[in-house]
Amino acid sequence: MTVLLLLLLAAAVGGAVCVVWAERGGPRWVRIVASVTLGIGRAVRGADKSRRRGVKGSGNGDGGE
Repeated sequence: MTVLLLLLLAAAVGGAVCVVWAERGGPRWVRIVASVTLGIGRAVRGADKSRRRGVKGSGNGDGGE
């Protein structure tokens, strides 16, 4: 389990490095990795927003306050 978490952390850090490097004009493979990283980030944020919207819409009727 620890190895899996370390690999996930390494992938996240590597993706972030590629995003910064791509902004500064890195090679083609860096721009591809950066695009994938940003796409995954958008997908995660979109899923989080839709999940929050679903929870908010199924409230107990007190108006959320």
